[in-house]
Amino acid sequence: MVHFLRLTAVSLALVSLVIAGCAKRPATTEMSVPPPAGRGAATSPSQATATTTAPATPPAQQTPATTAQQAPAAPPTGTARPSTQEYVENSELKDIHFDFDKAEIRKVDVPILDADAAWLRSHEDHAVLIEGHCDERGTNEYNVALGDRRAKATMNYLVSRGVPATRITVTSFGEERPICNQHTEACWAKNRRAHFLVKRK
Repeated sequence: MVHFLRLTAVSLALVSLVIAGCAKRPATTEMSVPPPAGRGAATSPSQATATTTAPATPPAQQTPATTAQQAPAAPPTGTARPSTQEYVENSELKDIHFDFDKAEIRKVDVPILDADAAWLRSHEDHAVLIEGHCDERGTNEYNVALGDRRAKATMNYLVSRGVPATRITVTSFGEERPICNQHTEACWAKNRRAHFLVKRK
């Protein structure tokens, strides 16, 4: 009986110690250690970095080569000269002359032009070519322009006297066709003129 009581007391004491030890054991928290980088650990959607794939750049649109257009030829300088081969001299038409560096019709030449206009009105089957001429002074370019003004002034006078402009053609030779080659004022005055040629229409 005594032996049984001792065994019971020892058993109770051991149970008390076990219970006390369990109560004092601290709770261990299992910590999840992240896997090392590079081992293919799963990445949560919140941590995933959105990767935007840039669309492939389309090849630059090639513009078809523009066909080179031939530039139009530059217009000739000055008034194109008509062919004089079809025109002939006519003794009925007299030249008129101009002052130096002038293109105005002189009073002394008005009777000459009136007679020329009368002849042209009476010969409607003839067309007339008026040539403007200059003396040698000045540049050739300037004299060609001056001769053109002289020829046009002569034409305008004939038109004012009833000669249709459609029958008149003008051109300029500047200083290229002198009728006098002396370097004198008298000779230069002869070269400053409007000369007439005619042809049948």
